[in-house]
Amino acid sequence: MRALLVLSLCVLAGNALAQAAEAVQPPDTPLAMQPPDLPLAAQVKIALERDPMVRAATSGIGYERTQQQRLDAGSYEFTVRGDAARRRVTEPEIPGNFNEWGVALERPLRLPNKGSLDRNLGAQGVSVARLSAGDAMHEAGRSLLRLWFAWMKENAQLAVWQQQAELARQQQATVQKRKRAGDAPKMELNLAEAAAIQAESSSAQARSREVTARNTLVRTFPAITVPEKATLAEPHALAEGVDFWNEQILNHNHQLAAARAEVTRRELLTKRANAERVPDPTVGIRYSNEFGGTEKVTGLYFTIPLPGSARTAARDGSRFQTAQAQDREAAVLRQVEVEIATAVESANANYQTWQQLRRAADGMRQHAEVTARAYQLGEAGLPEVLVARRMALESELAAMTAQLEAQESRYRLLLDAHRLWRLDPVEGADGHAR
Repeated sequence: MRALLVLSLCVLAGNALAQAAEAVQPPDTPLAMQPPDLPLAAQVKIALERDPMVRAATSGIGYERTQQQRLDAGSYEFTVRGDAARRRVTEPEIPGNFNEWGVALERPLRLPNKGSLDRNLGAQGVSVARLSAGDAMHEAGRSLLRLWFAWMKENAQLAVWQQQAELARQQQATVQKRKRAGDAPKMELNLAEAAAIQAESSSAQARSREVTARNTLVRTFPAITVPEKATLAEPHALAEGVDFWNEQILNHNHQLAAARAEVTRRELLTKRANAERVPDPTVGIRYSNEFGGTEKVTGLYFTIPLPGSARTAARDGSRFQTAQAQDREAAVLRQVEVEIATAVESANANYQTWQQLRRAADGMRQHAEVTARAYQLGEAGLPEVLVARRMALESELAAMTAQLEAQESRYRLLLDAHRLWRLDPVEGADGHAR
């Protein structure tokens, strides 16, 4: 008995921990437990990494790395110059023709402050590319969640319509028995047959919509295994308000982070353009053979371009681009904050709607069952039964749709806060996500 009591306490404690696991989950960590109404996390990881837009964005990280190497090395290279000439001397003391030639090796020198800015620009470009890849994976996650719930809605509606068609066939069989026994008129049998045909037609249409939604999901994300029947989980109310979700989502929003990183990159470009107003010098070493080899000259030289108005215009243009990036960041921030507030309000409203429609559906189902029993006892007519079942069907479809919409809106918030799936692609050796 004591062992049974201990086991029961352990089970209760495990259930309590399982229910609390999501509430205490760190904001940047996906759910520790696999939700029953979502695809497997391992399949989601593969599906998102194989998404073409994610792969394209991840390849951009490899490209920016090559640009970082280019900026680190600088664009200046050694240049070899050579010349050949023939000198003709007409003076009486040294008359004659002399072959002369010269060779020089030169290279522009990047000033130290420019080299530091270029290295920072290269690193910032990689950061922007990584955030862009994360944003692409985030959008792919949103698309997967949307298509998954689109299929779930059609699959659940198909199950309801199949059940309705079965009830209509049973009702038709009951009316046929009563007709043979002389307890039901021909008109009731015709009505029951028409209701059965209509239910079968609606079930076939629901099957077509379910197949279309399933094919769309599978073709878009082939790594996802779609079950035959959707699992409907009971929604949970949001325990936190707008301020909490605003903080968590803004801290993990790739689009906003990419906009801010672009501002930093533009600021660095402005500093680089301003530094370019001081030209880089070119230093070279020269050797020449003159007067047929009687004179050999070795020397150093340097050249400095004289800056013009083009460099000033480039600096001013870069400043405008920085201001433009700052305005884009502000626009993205405003857009994201509006989306968060809308998503939280939608999740709360969908949860309340589901609760109300669920109670209404339960009441309509009970009414339909009572009406069906009354018909069997001869206390109600067939039209009343069909109307009651139709109202129960509509209520059930509305409640089920509201249930799935409540779940989807809640999962959307968890996804945006990086608490549902991992949304940070890892670049492999081939430049694709791993």
